[in-house]
Amino acid sequence: MEYRILGRTGVAVSKLCMGTMSFGGNADKTESAAMYQACREAGINFFDCANIYNGGKAEEILGNLIRFERDEVVITSKFSFRSGPGVNQLGSSRLHMIREVEQSLKRLGTDRIDLYFIHSYDPFTDPGEVLRGMDDLVRSGKILYIGVSNWAAWQIMKALGISEQYGMNRIACIQPMYNLVKRQAEVELFPMARSENLGVITYSPLGGGLLARKRKREGAPQTGRFAEIPIYSDRYDRQDIYDGASAFIYLAESRGVSPATMGVAWVVANPAVTAPIIGGRNTEQLKASLAAADYPMDQELYNTISSLFPEPAPATDRLEEGLGGLGLRG
Repeated sequence: MEYRILGRTGVAVSKLCMGTMSFGGNADKTESAAMYQACREAGINFFDCANIYNGGKAEEILGNLIRFERDEVVITSKFSFRSGPGVNQLGSSRLHMIREVEQSLKRLGTDRIDLYFIHSYDPFTDPGEVLRGMDDLVRSGKILYIGVSNWAAWQIMKALGISEQYGMNRIACIQPMYNLVKRQAEVELFPMARSENLGVITYSPLGGGLLARKRKREGAPQTGRFAEIPIYSDRYDRQDIYDGASAFIYLAESRGVSPATMGVAWVVANPAVTAPIIGGRNTEQLKASLAAADYPMDQELYNTISSLFPEPAPATDRLEEGLGGLGLRG
């Protein structure tokens, strides 16, 4: 297993991160333990979690699994999505933040969360207030590093500016969606992360299974996550996407490799990505993603895979002029 430094933290993490969203849900305690052990045997030391995963069961299971090797692993959790019926049981207010971090620490059975994510941008809470609260958690030792998930580049840069201005602990890592179909992160998030030396752990490398196995035509009944979680159909239920995914799966199979392995390996190969978050319902399903750690991805293959789906539009429409537009010579 290759280990990479997470942004400018100095912390070494495996180039694959195990997501625990299935722990306590599709995977019971026994299956969760088997997947955790498979990850550890493969060299993974990085595990992603959240307060809302299966009503807190994922944190409880993960906490139980790491209790005898806490210092050997790096764990994350998150807050800000709705965690209960109360009017203040959502968002990024200090009220919600403190309550959720305390409950996560208890479920995880640990004295600190290594990387704590604000799960989504909260437009109703002042960014300075949010960052001050997170800074206080770092200073108290309850969390070690700050992360944000599902934030736009401008929101992250604004937060970095506030942290710099007031001498607060800055964001260390971002967590955007990224896969062969959903490539918006390439436009501004990845260049920003490289410029600011932020860690990047991406989720949904296989598009909810879209890139792992053949799908039916648009509008046909689906199975797995597409049937259980409506947002996956909202994201991917288009015929052109299915056609591109079929071409990708054909390419993988023609090279004698699992599409899941190739799909994860393609994300790993992006120089902006520290580690994609992999997952599975069971150990057998997880194996193909684990194999991506050793799958060779040369530039030619990377380019071939990339060509199967269109690149997102650039952040500016004047790139065609290049340096010449500035009166400079390349």
